[in-house]
Amino acid sequence: MDPDDKTPLAIKNSGAKVVSYGAPVLPGAMFLAAYMPDGRPVCGLPGCVMYARRTVFDLVLPRLLADVPVTADWLAGLGNGGLCLNCEECRYPNCSFGKGT
Repeated sequence: MDPDDKTPLAIKNSGAKVVSYGAPVLPGAMFLAAYMPDGRPVCGLPGCVMYARRTVFDLVLPRLLADVPVTADWLAGLGNGGLCLNCEECRYPNCSFGKGT
């Protein structure tokens, strides 16, 4: 999401509790994680998810599908290994990307 994107305000106005707006991951630093009062996750995705091969969403989606909470502490832990090196031949998940968790 761009800094002037209206998505964060819309998510907040929906009644969702924002866990984190921003993650130490590239690509995907402008990721927003929130939860509705009933526990349903809501994500605000940065534009890079449309064109980058690997993003923060590749790290978050498996947790969401497994019903494992995405917390601010977990997202902060992504800072160690949070840079996708965009290798010519991608070997994700067998690489350093996202290993800080």
